Amino acid sequence: MAAVLAAGPSATLSHSSAAALWRLRDVRRRDVDVIAPRLCRRPGIAAHRIALPADEVTIERGIPVTTPARTLFDLATVVTPQQLEHAFNEADVQRLASPTSLADLVARYPRRPGNATIRGVLGVYAARGATRTRSELEIEFLTFLDTHDLPRPITNGQSDHGELDATWPAARLVVEVDGFATHGTHPAFEADRARDRALQVDGWRVVRLTSRQLAGDAGTIAGQIRILLAGTV
Repeated sequence: MAAVLAAGPSATLSHSSAAALWRLRDVRRRDVDVIAPRLCRRPGIAAHRIALPADEVTIERGIPVTTPARTLFDLATVVTPQQLEHAFNEADVQRLASPTSLADLVARYPRRPGNATIRGVLGVYAARGATRTRSELEIEFLTFLDTHDLPRPITNGQSDHGELDATWPAARLVVEVDGFATHGTHPAFEADRARDRALQVDGWRVVRLTSRQLAGDAGTIAGQIRILLAGTV
């Protein structure tokens, strides 16, 4: 926090230092990366002179920092493709959301160094069937509910167990719609089940669905959700 303040008004933690704050990379370096609209020359600060739009900045643990997507975007200029892919995976596993996606940022800054690396990483995920973003999955699920005349839930609600995709509080029902990029790794698999247990202890019923299941077995799933919601909404 001190380094950000020292860089002046509107300074923001960025690049590798932001990645460390978001727990995307284990970074051990002396200088702190900061983006600021004005040039800053101070010992211990690696300053990048950029004026960031509001949708590329947020606050995390009280520290102004680039959003997860912007952090990955900047990281692409200073790490290897393999390291960027690992950081991308970590962001997905942690379900870190940003107002603008990596693809949005590439389109916004088409000549930015590192774009080729980002496109390569996105291509790897596309090959794994991981191109469905959380927002796309959410829209798909809400469309599914509307099609089957099921009541809409609270979406992306905060709880003691983190953000939940869809909840019907009166029915104590949680539905999580999982994509490969977020849930296709072993750590994510373990974390999901630990959270499911904690939710069940608190009296919630947890249903996990995939996009493929929604498309291939919609009628059965709709009937099951209707039963789970019966008499509560």
